[in-house]
Amino acid sequence: MSENNFRLLVCDDEAHLREMVSEYFVDRGYLVTQAENADHMNRMLSMSPVDLIILDLKMPGKDGLTALRELRQDTSVPVIMLTAVSEVFDRVLGLEMGANDYIGKPVDLRELEARVKAAIRSRGVAAMDGPTAPKTRRKDTVHLGPCRLDLDGARLFGPDGNEVAMTAMEYDLLRVFVENRGRVLSRDQLLEQAHDRGWDAFDRSIDLRISRLRRKIEINPTKPDVIRTVRGLGYMLG
Repeated sequence: MSENNFRLLVCDDEAHLREMVSEYFVDRGYLVTQAENADHMNRMLSMSPVDLIILDLKMPGKDGLTALRELRQDTSVPVIMLTAVSEVFDRVLGLEMGANDYIGKPVDLRELEARVKAAIRSRGVAAMDGPTAPKTRRKDTVHLGPCRLDLDGARLFGPDGNEVAMTAMEYDLLRVFVENRGRVLSRDQLLEQAHDRGWDAFDRSIDLRISRLRRKIEINPTKPDVIRTVRGLGYMLG
């Protein structure tokens, strides 16, 4: 595979898993660095930025949720959490804290690759057919209440013109709303269109995401005018 500009960091205390994931992505042209724990990850990030982090939830010492909380104080780089099937509460908490996605162990590498591509693409980097695919950007700017969404650069700006931090998953939701403006979308439709993965029937993270988005784009989040709730049906961008 030829080289590309997509840089991944794999942080997991299991050496064999780090090696397996790293080898898989290196073979597909990604640049991959490894970290055995959160402190090691932070040292690596201080030396070189990355496009995406694959972060284990359960690690000795500083766990993945603590590491994620610290990351979100400084960066919006996409983060995919590695979790056990039984860690439902932690998965939801991780999404609320700013994780972009999660994948259960044992890891299916092809599924992980699809989610990596989706997360990078959500940041405005084209990864639709592989890491060396030509870049394609949308050249649209839309107004969301007092805010402005730059679909070209996947950036949100507040009424004062300053950029408002958002995760890739939040951008995905806003993009789906913009593409379906005036149309009521159910939770299932939002989950299906905003993410390249199958979601559990009881996954309520969509409500948490919308709540967070309202705090960013609504004048009064308790009485939303931009993303409206249609009782019994879903949500609609007004």
